[in-house]
Amino acid sequence: MTPTENFISHLIELRGRLLRVVIGFLLVFIAFFPFANKIYALLASPLLSKLPEGGQMIATAVTTPFFVPMKVAMMAAFVVSLPHTLYQIWTFVAPGLYAHEKKLMVPLIVASSLLFLAGMAFAYFLVFPVVFGFIVGTAPQGVAVMTDIGNYLDFVMTLFFAFGLAFEVPIAVVMAVRFGWVTIAQLKEVRGYVVVGAFVIGAIFTPPDIISQFMLAVPMWLLYELGIVVAKFTGQKLPPTL
Repeated sequence: MTPTENFISHLIELRGRLLRVVIGFLLVFIAFFPFANKIYALLASPLLSKLPEGGQMIATAVTTPFFVPMKVAMMAAFVVSLPHTLYQIWTFVAPGLYAHEKKLMVPLIVASSLLFLAGMAFAYFLVFPVVFGFIVGTAPQGVAVMTDIGNYLDFVMTLFFAFGLAFEVPIAVVMAVRFGWVTIAQLKEVRGYVVVGAFVIGAIFTPPDIISQFMLAVPMWLLYELGIVVAKFTGQKLPPTL
């Protein structure tokens, strides 16, 4: 097979994998779409549970009552279809990997996916109640807290993304050691800077209460330490590829 034919065959394979990814996502989204309002209600429950009796959320734009729940259904469909998406990516890149790279990629993909979902779950079940309790509790007397549903979605998506990435720290540490970019000793030397950086990130991505900042910074630091421990056992430098 000529290089041109080989390149075209890879493009055809890529197109087929992308098509399967899109179809898998659309099937899950179609299944979730009739329940979009219920899914949004579930997403909004951490805030609604902190509002005073009779409190509610509002929609300030004409189209948000339809589009915001649809976006939430799309987000849920993306999360649910993620294993299928990762499988399609794996089947496309696996033939071009060496044996030691294949052994690394499978646990890496699984672990990174689970850690990202764990970060989202941590934000939803532990951080959101604290954050929204603080926001509602600090509202001046006579001020009714009625958040726009679109703004609420943007806010929680930012926190989901921040905590999801924060929980990827062990993967980043193990990969940095695995590829020989840093050593275990160097990771220990910069531990103080990592702690400071974690608190800076916590201050940027969370509301101004000290508790929620700690709830992002402390897990990042602990996960960094976990990454160092895991790297001691599994993070040896990969053999050079030919």
